[in-house]
Amino acid sequence: MNDDHAEDTLLICRALGGVPGASAARMTGLDGVAGEYAAEVGGEEVAVRIPWSQPLTERAEIRREVVRMYREACERLGVEPHAEH
Repeated sequence: MNDDHAEDTLLICRALGGVPGASAARMTGLDGVAGEYAAEVGGEEVAVRIPWSQPLTERAEIRREVVRMYREACERLGVEPHAEH
């Protein structure tokens, strides 16, 4: 996630994580309820927790949910999503 989708993660944190001024972000963990991120805001690292749209119980659900979050973030920010998403 962090290596291949750094810009996607940043958009998610800006739009859904309450850190619109973030300059960088990375996923640090997850559980069945939310994804956990570290965002850089004004030179400081800030912990961000973004709940999934519903509880996740299977590994395969994670990718689908992150893609959903990315699309929602793009919509909120007025950014065109990548074709592969």
